[in-house]
Amino acid sequence: MRSLAILLALIAAPVAATPPATVAVAFDRTSIQTVLAEGLADKDPARAVTADDPVRIASVSKLVTALGVLRMVDAGRLDLDRDVSDYLGWRLRNPHFPDAPITLRHLLSHQASLSDGGELYIIPLGVTLRERLADPRMWDAAHPPGSGWFAYANINFPVAASVMERVSGERFDRLMHRLVLRPLRLDACFNWGDGCSAQAVSRAAVLYRASGEVARDDLHGQRPACPVVVQGGQPCDLARYVPGWNGALFSPQGGLRIAMRGLARIGQMLAREGRGFLSPASFAALTGPQWSAATGTGGIGEYGESTGFFCGYGLGLHRIGAAGPGCRDDLFGDGVQRIGHSGEAYGLRSGLWVDPKTGTGLAFFTTQVPDDEPRGRSAFTAREEAVVERTRR
Repeated sequence: MRSLAILLALIAAPVAATPPATVAVAFDRTSIQTVLAEGLADKDPARAVTADDPVRIASVSKLVTALGVLRMVDAGRLDLDRDVSDYLGWRLRNPHFPDAPITLRHLLSHQASLSDGGELYIIPLGVTLRERLADPRMWDAAHPPGSGWFAYANINFPVAASVMERVSGERFDRLMHRLVLRPLRLDACFNWGDGCSAQAVSRAAVLYRASGEVARDDLHGQRPACPVVVQGGQPCDLARYVPGWNGALFSPQGGLRIAMRGLARIGQMLAREGRGFLSPASFAALTGPQWSAATGTGGIGEYGESTGFFCGYGLGLHRIGAAGPGCRDDLFGDGVQRIGHSGEAYGLRSGLWVDPKTGTGLAFFTTQVPDDEPRGRSAFTAREEAVVERTRR
């Protein structure tokens, strides 16, 4: 009877009882080591997670998109300080500040006076970026672009991706494969578009919410029938898509699928100061403080809060551990300044962090994190701090 009771309890247990998937990979300029790999990449059928399983890495994607922009800058195709209207072929302006141009530098450093307007940065196939940006909810009425006001907004990256597409004539996922992923020998892709092999698709890590409910990427070895969001009632006809119309399609702000071993290789490139991949000028622009809490006039996070989480930002790159009044950005708790980016979406928390002085770093993700996960001693969540702490044992 006791055995039967245990069996019935197991059957009735919620899916969330399964431990979250957590992977962490430590690296230096020449080597990579898996230091944590636990839980399941897929619960049906049960498959243990590894450092080679690609996961939707959320906002760490912004850093990778910025690498694509800077590769085009190095090739002479783009200028960080040129009015992006010149590239888009139509006038992009904050309607409250019609005389203030918006540049790629503004966009990549979250100083373009754009707002997400809830989730309006998700623009489906069948709607253009120009149409979406006509919505007044997308604009800050109080702060002009380039004024030193930092306001984290996902929409900045679809605008930058539209610029990239318009100039190159290539769809964003294919362009990023050519510019960034293939040169770094990464089996990775945006929104399961071009770049990911069949093997990568078969190894996809499913994202589960804290409840155990599937959130994203329950693929069962098959690519999604449509890799983009489509306007209601419309077909998924990417063959008719014109590059530049809607840079949001392949989620440049959060849609990169990459394994932690692959993310560590991006970290190694940063640890080597971009040598062989970016020019010294582009690497300096990427990693330097395009905005800091010490000198800027803002510091507003993704949900409008000011928690000391953002205290320094480059081009698609978060600078942490700098300390200063109100700053609580020291995830590692050791006072060391690091560069990289964090990620949060669909129950996942992730990070790529590099100490540029020692060339050491950490790439990690953990799933099933509740939306109300408490902060730790820093502005990061207790779960993220726990992952970092466990990698030091």
